[in-house]
Amino acid sequence: MSDPFEVSDSPAGNYLSARVAEAERDSLAASTFARETLRADPQNLELIERAFVATLLNGDMPDCFALAQKLVARDPKNGTARLALAVRDIKARNFASARKHLNSSGNLRQRDLTAILLDAWTYVGGGDAKRGVALVDTLSESNLAVFRDFHAGLMLDVSGNVEEAGKRFAAAYAVDQNTLRLVDAYARNLSRQGKTDEAKAAYTAYQKIQPRQPMVKAALRDLEAGRKLDPLVKDVGGGAAEVLYGLGAYGLGSSGGRQGDEVAATVFLRLALALSPAHELAIDTLGEAYSRLKQYRTAIEVYDETPENGPMRTTADIRIALLLDAIGKPDEALARLRKLSEAHPDNPEAQSALADLLRNKKKYLEAADAYTRVIDLSPAGEKGLWAVYYFRGISYERAKVWNKAEPDFKKALELYPEQPLVLNYLGYSWVDQGAHLDEAFKMLRRAVELQPEDGYIVDSLGWAHYRLGHYDDSVKLLERAIELKPGDPTINDHLGDAYWQAGRKLDAQFQWNHARDLNPEPDDLPKILGKIANGLTEPKQPTAEQKLEAPPATPSNGG
Repeated sequence: MSDPFEVSDSPAGNYLSARVAEAERDSLAASTFARETLRADPQNLELIERAFVATLLNGDMPDCFALAQKLVARDPKNGTARLALAVRDIKARNFASARKHLNSSGNLRQRDLTAILLDAWTYVGGGDAKRGVALVDTLSESNLAVFRDFHAGLMLDVSGNVEEAGKRFAAAYAVDQNTLRLVDAYARNLSRQGKTDEAKAAYTAYQKIQPRQPMVKAALRDLEAGRKLDPLVKDVGGGAAEVLYGLGAYGLGSSGGRQGDEVAATVFLRLALALSPAHELAIDTLGEAYSRLKQYRTAIEVYDETPENGPMRTTADIRIALLLDAIGKPDEALARLRKLSEAHPDNPEAQSALADLLRNKKKYLEAADAYTRVIDLSPAGEKGLWAVYYFRGISYERAKVWNKAEPDFKKALELYPEQPLVLNYLGYSWVDQGAHLDEAFKMLRRAVELQPEDGYIVDSLGWAHYRLGHYDDSVKLLERAIELKPGDPTINDHLGDAYWQAGRKLDAQFQWNHARDLNPEPDDLPKILGKIANGLTEPKQPTAEQKLEAPPATPSNGG
């Protein structure tokens, strides 16, 4: 990666820049400034550690390993530096040295899960798979049984003991059929034992949990073509990488990790990729980590490391396009997705990503056409299609094609009854048209019951009451919506209108001014300015039919 930052002649300035970059989780800037700071004071232990961490997080592995060596010379118990050096030595097949680092840390003790698994892989690398598996089997806790059998199976597989590996994979699979890496390892082992139908069954069962996963689709294509599958892990470096990938995925939340672990996850994922640069799921997970940290340009660079012929490449290209849109390059993003959808006309993910971007760009009829392609490519009745029908319905509604929008919303509710977003959109649309009012208000109230903390849904119910002239009920609900979403210009604008109609004109002026200052949509700004200048000169009044059909006042817990 290039360094697009101008370093300062002042060590203090570079130090402060590094600290700011660290706080902003900008790994590239932090690495650049930390290394520059260290040049001015190369023996400073704090600066060595900061530069080491920054280079590790940024994937500058040669510098990372050199700094780790320098760091352990001054701080022998630094666990992260020892881990990095163990990875370096495993990659170089210097297994005795790797074990020394794993057993020399105050944090990575012998009984530490990471150290045990990596230690075990070093024995496999040295030709003693029996000892490696025995070490893994010391993980006797019941909650580690799946993890233990999975890694023992990988070690046996790498060592050529395919049948014994299969027994360990089968034991793990009997407990957990929901983890992709385990399912993949198990099915690949079945394939190598000639049990093709069982391998297909394992993948097919997983597809019911996670439809259209690219790696599963690729494996099934190979099986259908009569090809035997390679093992999940082919060598010791790959096995050690699998340990680190699993820890990184867990830290990011892919397996139950907690929010805020992106930095720790990045450490493990960078080390995994140092051992196995083409590990597609590690690349994908690292890209997700940077996306969560809003380091979109770095995320793009990471995703672009996905192998060109790998099953995850199309997914990576989709993510890159969406990130280009996020960094203010919508035309490039749209051009990429158009090209991608043309190159992969049978890929529903590519069509769906294009549809979403077209909808966001207000190209509603084009979006609807793309959503139609997604529906045509998907199994009929698949529950997950509710979202596609919902978004196609929105696209048609925004394009003023209600006769096509309404059936889509109803279909979405058929696939996912009581889905609050759909209840909200369809219910409000009916109120806005003065149609099916009893059912519409039931839908809106139910949506609020299901998601009482969603300010947009509460706003819809409040605004529906406003449209029917229930101004007191409208004010109560819209005030609640403002509590939930104080920074939304539309909700502030709605509350201003409700205050005006309820006779609270000073309060209305305040809300409209607030809405103006919150960057409303360009089409809405002139209307807001007009109300600030003149008030509501032509208030919306319910028709006689609406007054007759209007439901009773909202219950007190309407928000």
